[in-house]
Amino acid sequence: MARPAKEAAVTALADDLRESSAVVLTDYRGLSVKQLTELRRTLGDNASYAVVKNTLTKRAAEQAGIEGLDDHLAGPSAIAFVGGDPVEAAKGLRDFSRANPALVIKAGVLEGAPLSADEFKKLADLESREALLAKLAGAMKGTTAKAASLFAAPLSQAARTIEALRSKTEAGSASTTENSTTATDETEA
Repeated sequence: MARPAKEAAVTALADDLRESSAVVLTDYRGLSVKQLTELRRTLGDNASYAVVKNTLTKRAAEQAGIEGLDDHLAGPSAIAFVGGDPVEAAKGLRDFSRANPALVIKAGVLEGAPLSADEFKKLADLESREALLAKLAGAMKGTTAKAASLFAAPLSQAARTIEALRSKTEAGSASTTENSTTATDETEA
């Protein structure tokens, strides 16, 4: 590759590294072209998968200010550039690597922080962003409902106590009236 072409490739790769929310470095040795196409389809619209040259990737990572990939850039390498939810891409890669053991996840970078292959697998085990937000909303709603019932409890207890006293007072005055009527009837007789 001519020098200007290499510089352009490094610049394009550095831009992709900077713009991605996550980057996953893999070893694709043993995968067919058909399997790589299937992997690209599995990742969907929020990620792209490209075979890269190690020396150009090292230079691009240096240019983009990304650390943690240099030690893993040996042998055939490909990178998944994740633009959307990193958890979805991690799940796609994990599921594909389960079905195709030839795909080996080497390392990754999540928002500038290096990730090992094990940490990346833990990321794949997380629930999606939407599911986590739904759980948070449910917890917040539940907490609010508990607080409202806690604040309303003394008022409702006071209302029940007042109603019980009123009923008791009415019952007491009714029995007093009966007693006085009975006593009046007895004196007349």
